[in-house]
This record gives sequence, structure tokens and C-alpha cells, in this order.
Amino acid sequence: MGESVVFSQLRRKFVDENDNAPQQAQQVVYYSLAIGHHLGVIDCLETALTCPWEDYLAWIATLETGSEARRKMEGVPRYGEIVIESSHVMLLAKAFDQAQARQNAQQQAWSKALLSMLHDIHLESAIYLMVRRLRD
Repeated sequence: MGESVVFSQLRRKFVDENDNAPQQAQQVVYYSLAIGHHLGVIDCLETALTCPWEDYLAWIATLETGSEARRKMEGVPRYGEIVIESSHVMLLAKAFDQAQARQNAQQQAWSKALLSMLHDIHLESAIYLMVRRLRD
């Protein structure tokens, strides 16, 4: 079929039932959730946005050449996946907001969707995005 780029957003976390942490260790589980480490904690990622591969490349090409934001998004073609988390929110939000003036209607819709996801991360720093290149 083809290639695509999928943005998956953390929607929830849960403790693996097979972990069987003793009751007195529940504080450790809650602490691990709070600091983002995984001790029998499973992240539930849901697809939030899918772009055809060539369209993704054209979309990120609307970002300023040589910018940190563009380098971040070029990690998908370079490494096959990237993680977008709270430390990237301001950088990417500013870049995609400014790029909308150079984008076609479809790219603007993707930018608005990404801006919404970045807003979610801004409100809840435990949320993150996993962006992966998929080959069908």
C-alpha cells in the first residue's frame, strides 16, 4: 500500500495486572506514575493523526529551514520515530503556528490537530506523542 506517519497520543496508563505489587507497595506505583517511570505501568497510546509519508515530508518542509522544530520533526525520516513531550511544546507550537501561512488546507488541518495535541501536553505534562513511520 504505502508508507505513513502516525502520531499516537498517550491517553491513559494502567498498572499491569500481572505485576501483583503488594498493597504496601502501592505508593511506589503511584510515585512511578508521577515521575513517569514504568514499574509495571503500561502506556495506552491511541492514534491521533495519520499522514501519508510524502505528505508528511511536504508538511514539515513548511517549517523554517534549519530550525530546531524542523530538525525535531525530521527525526521521523532519520530515525523512524520521535517522541514529543512537554519540553518540545513551545518550540513546536510556535513553529507550526507560524508555518500555517505557508501551508495548504490539508497541512493547516494537520497543524491545527498537532497544536491541539501540544496544548493537551501543556495542560498535562505526563501526556506525550509517539510519532512513527509505518510501512504497509
